[in-house]
Amino acid sequence: METVYHCGRLLWHRVERASGFFSRLKGLMGRRRLTPGEGLILSPCNQVHTFCMRWPIDVLYLAIDLRVLRVETLGPGRIGPRVKGARLVLEVEAGSAGGIGAGDRLTIVKR
Repeated sequence: METVYHCGRLLWHRVERASGFFSRLKGLMGRRRLTPGEGLILSPCNQVHTFCMRWPIDVLYLAIDLRVLRVETLGPGRIGPRVKGARLVLEVEAGSAGGIGAGDRLTIVKR
């Protein structure tokens, strides 16, 4: 489990990491809705989809130094953009990434 901060402010405190092929492929498919504070980091990753999901998510594309490259809200059944330079993708509850944009830097702490 990991925790994500922006400028010292706690954003998400129950973040799982998917780094194997099958765990990244599955992502959030088949899971219940994300609740406030929950998220999933896909690593390595530069593009995601929301197939087999019934709810929207916010998607943050991150460079290796955790700099935000792009933020998107994806509805169900969508394919997100392939983001050049992205090494990680953070999927969180739709609307919870408000105020974060390209150029911001996140901090991820393993618990």
